[in-house]
Amino acid sequence: MTARTTRRTAIGRSRTAAAAAAAVAASLLLLSACGDQTDAAIAKREAKKNRDVNAPLFKKLPKDVQEKAMLQVGSDITYKPVEFRSNGAVVGIDPDLAAAMSKALGIKLNFNNATFDTLMGGLKSKRYDIAMSAMTDTKERQEGIDSNTGKKIGQGVDFIDYLNVGVSLYTQKGKTKGIDGWETLCGKKLAVQRGTVSHDLAKDKSKACEKNGEQPISIEAFDNDSEAQTRLRTAGVDAVSSDYPVAAYAVKVSGHGKDFQMVGGAPLKAAPYGIAVPKGQERLRDALRAAVELAIKNGSYAKVLDKWDVKDAAVKKVELNGGS
Repeated sequence: MTARTTRRTAIGRSRTAAAAAAAVAASLLLLSACGDQTDAAIAKREAKKNRDVNAPLFKKLPKDVQEKAMLQVGSDITYKPVEFRSNGAVVGIDPDLAAAMSKALGIKLNFNNATFDTLMGGLKSKRYDIAMSAMTDTKERQEGIDSNTGKKIGQGVDFIDYLNVGVSLYTQKGKTKGIDGWETLCGKKLAVQRGTVSHDLAKDKSKACEKNGEQPISIEAFDNDSEAQTRLRTAGVDAVSSDYPVAAYAVKVSGHGKDFQMVGGAPLKAAPYGIAVPKGQERLRDALRAAVELAIKNGSYAKVLDKWDVKDAAVKKVELNGGS
């Protein structure tokens, strides 16, 4: 290689590097001009853009919430019909009720997907401002106690109770295997969603089976209810237990009503669903409670429940920490 060739190559590389640097600089300038284009940044800008300071309950919110115009909501968005995705959008009972609350508050309630058993931890770490996810109001959750170990795991939450539901059982259609209630589950395989009231109830019933000299319930716990349904659909388990609205919806729509059937009669252990707010956030809690009360008063609450066929779960009074 001649000296001239070497020099020409070096010059070419220098020009190429300079061009690349210029392109990077131009890109950075463009990004700077356009602002942060991440989903989170876009959501924040849209929230502030749509903030309604004249909404009836806006001034009840804490100042920092008024400023950011958004609450991050932790939710397991796989729990039809309470919350799920349809064509990319988050829909269901909770999102519809949250939309009615948003109008009253003048801010956005932004749903974030997570597995159900991580929601309390997400509140503790401040990843979410609140949790709204078919979460049953219990004393353990109020006090921040792990229902499995009995140990304190956090400061606990306050619940704004907005629905009253129980848990139900369903099996493959025409293949109940003799299951007609919880007392006939001994020795059977049951799928549940991990960390739910159904999971706790199944463990209690299994202990009762053993105490009576029968085989325990073989419990399979999944991250979400869709996985439990798939397990039943493929005959991997004998039954599924979930909250009544979820069970009824699965029976109605799965296989156009041909996959599953309800068993066991009326739902057990009726208890309230609550919006979970970390302890110490009384102003936020009270503003959210007022938003649910206003939704009941103006009829938007009844419209949501009627749309999703859960009218029987309606509450007449919005209690705080009404669970046991």
